[in-house]
Amino acid sequence: MSLVQSVLAPGAQQRRAIAKAITLLESTRTDHRAQADEMLTALLPHTGNAFRLGISGVPGVGKSTFIEALGLHLIAKGHRVAVLTIDPSSTVSGGSILGDKTRMEKLSVHEMAYIRPSPSSGTLGGVAEKTREAMLVCEAAGYDIVIVETVGVGQSETAVAGMTDMFVLMQLPNAGDDLQAIKKGVMELADLVVINKSDLDADAAMRAQAQITSAMRLLGQQGNPEHARHHQHVWHPQVIQLSALLGEGVDRFWHEVESFRRLQMLNGRLATRRQHQALSWMWERIEAGLKQAFRQDAEVRRLLPQLTTDVSQGRVAASTAARQLLAAAASNSSVRAEPVAAHASHNPASPSTGSGRAEA
Repeated sequence: MSLVQSVLAPGAQQRRAIAKAITLLESTRTDHRAQADEMLTALLPHTGNAFRLGISGVPGVGKSTFIEALGLHLIAKGHRVAVLTIDPSSTVSGGSILGDKTRMEKLSVHEMAYIRPSPSSGTLGGVAEKTREAMLVCEAAGYDIVIVETVGVGQSETAVAGMTDMFVLMQLPNAGDDLQAIKKGVMELADLVVINKSDLDADAAMRAQAQITSAMRLLGQQGNPEHARHHQHVWHPQVIQLSALLGEGVDRFWHEVESFRRLQMLNGRLATRRQHQALSWMWERIEAGLKQAFRQDAEVRRLLPQLTTDVSQGRVAASTAARQLLAAAASNSSVRAEPVAAHASHNPASPSTGSGRAEA
């Protein structure tokens, strides 16, 4: 039985096949990339039926604890749940602990769940380079809920919003004041904000909920006049409280997610969002392929050592060296972009397609 057939066939071998498929996607070998492209092409017709949920938040907010509580809640409702967790890689050693799975003791051993930890490997945005393809593998395997847990992020790590159907931001009570809440970045992309650990300080959780609710209204009105008019066919980001450790508020959270999903399907924005994400993914991969081809160009490799030395010793400005290398690559007809596969970024799909994320 081929790897594709093993991924598609439910049974004892499917979990192992999913792991092998994702490992193949993460490989950097040229022959493995070609095999991965063929595998994705074969799996693509079986994807698209799952709901993709991105969960992000600062370190220590309780993402893993919440995902386990949510996963067990969903399994009890008859869902199959796949969780892709991203662990930060060391900038010194390059290693990664991959410890998120150990926090999900009950969920990780459940037959209706699959958890795959991956290192960020220097990829910015809070996700790993191959998260997008790993989601497709899980969808093809029949998991109808795919959850992506990012690394602990700050205000600018927004890549997960460009590859999921719904983006959830987790916050802590006493995490900041009104000004902090209205700062641009990850907050204005959130479809749902969760105040976790509300059991620790109920008053602080209430204040945080009020502050963030007010901030979300301001952020939503800017560039989204439909939000200001409170149209019923437009989703308005919500702010809720819960305690993942105690399991309180998980049912309310899923009720909000289902409401969002129904509304986005009825108004057509879920399909539009996925179309924009696919285009964004394509253009991001084009940029990655061009960068890879640039590094492999013979003339660039010839000039690079000397220019690197000149820049480091202050003889040549970095911008000047960059232009010289780009000119060398442009004049060399051997520059060819290799097809590579990775996640959809949050960058614009192209100058003509606009934002990589549909208006929510």
